Amino acid sequence: MSVLMHACTLVVKILILPLHLVDLLGLYRFYKRVFPVLMYNISFSYNSKMNEKKRELFRELLRFSPRDGPLRLLEVGCGSGANFQHYPSGCKITCTDPNPHFKEYLQKSMDKNDHLVYENFVVAPGEDLSVVEDNSMDVVVCTLVLCSVKNTPKVIKEATRVLRPGGAFFFLEHVEADSSTWIYFFQHVFQPFMYYFGDGCETTRATWKHLEAAGFSDLQLRHFQAPVFALIRPHIVGYGVK
Repeated sequence: MSVLMHACTLVVKILILPLHLVDLLGLYRFYKRVFPVLMYNISFSYNSKMNEKKRELFRELLRFSPRDGPLRLLEVGCGSGANFQHYPSGCKITCTDPNPHFKEYLQKSMDKNDHLVYENFVVAPGEDLSVVEDNSMDVVVCTLVLCSVKNTPKVIKEATRVLRPGGAFFFLEHVEADSSTWIYFFQHVFQPFMYYFGDGCETTRATWKHLEAAGFSDLQLRHFQAPVFALIRPHIVGYGVK
C-alpha cells in the first residue's frame, strides 16, 4: 500500500502545481477572504452532525468555573463562532483567529448568542497569544484548529500558559486515521489538495501525541469516528487540566 500511496500522492501534487504557482505569486491571499464564507456555511452542517458530541464536551465547562465570578473562556481559532451556542450563560469570551476576515461572520454568531459576554476579538495565531495574560483564563477552547496551526506543541504551550492552575484546555479535532485503513491511504494521497482547500489544513496529524506529551495533570482524551466527510472522520475529543 505504501508504494501505491506515494505514487498517487505524487500524481495529486503534479495536478495541483497551478495552486503552488498561485501561492508563490501571492494570489492565494484572496482565498483567505473566501475561506470564512465557506467555513461559516460548512459549520451549520458540521454542527448538526456533531451537536451531541459538542454538548457532551462543553457540559464539562462549568466544572472549571471560579466561585467568585463568571467563567473566563479563551477560544483559539474561533472562526465564525460555531461553538458559542454550547457555552454556558454569562461566561466571558475572548476570541482569537489569525484570519481577520472571520470578523463579519463572528459578529453574526455573537448576535445570535446574546447569553454570552464578549470581551475581545484579537487577530493572532495560536502560537502567539501574548495579548493574553498568564494564568488569566479558566478554560481555553480549540476545535478544528490544531490541524492547521504551524506548531502544535507551541499552541498547546501558549494555551497552558494563559490558563490558571486547575484550568482546562478543551479540544475537538480531526486526526490521522489508523495506518491500516483506506482512510489513512486517502488522507495522505489528497493531503496536498486539502492543504490549499482548508487554508493549511493537514489531515495527517497525530495530534493526540502532542496532547499526551504536554504534561497536563489530567488528560481526558477519546478517539471516535465522526459522522462527517471520510477524510476527516477520525476525531479526538476531550480536555487537559493544567
